[in-house]
Amino acid sequence: MKISQKEIKNRLSEKELKITPQRMAILEAIYELKNHPTADNVIEYIRKKHPNIATGTVYKILETLVASGLVKKVTTDRDVMRYDGIIESHHHLYCSTCNLIEDYHDTELDEFLKKYFENKLLPGFKPEEFVLQIKGTFNKC
Repeated sequence: MKISQKEIKNRLSEKELKITPQRMAILEAIYELKNHPTADNVIEYIRKKHPNIATGTVYKILETLVASGLVKKVTTDRDVMRYDGIIESHHHLYCSTCNLIEDYHDTELDEFLKKYFENKLLPGFKPEEFVLQIKGTFNKC
C-alpha cells in the first residue's frame, strides 16, 4: 500500500506518538513491503536510507506501533513474527510451502462467524474480533 509521509505523520499523531524519523521509516517500511514483513525485512529496508539505526531501536518501535494499534502482529506456523499495517478486520491466507501471507477480506465469512458465535453463547466470553489464518498452498510456489 502506497502511503504519503503526511499520512504516516497523521497516523502517528492520532495515536499520540512522537513523530521521529525512525518511527516514520519503520511505519513506511511496513506499508511499503509486501507480504507482512518480519523485523529483519523492516531493518533491511530502512537501513538503505538510515544505515545507523540500531536493531534494538527497530524492535522497540515495532512493539510501540503494535501497542498503539497502528500495526498488528501475525505469527506463522513456523513461529516467525510478521507485521501487518492493515488494522481493519481481515483474514490471512498462509502458504505452508513458501511462507507467503496474503490478506483475505470476506464479509460473508465475517457475518457467518459473528452469527455462529452469537448462537453458541459462550459462558463468560464475548468475541470481539475474528481473525482466521487459513493454511494451504498457493499455485505460484
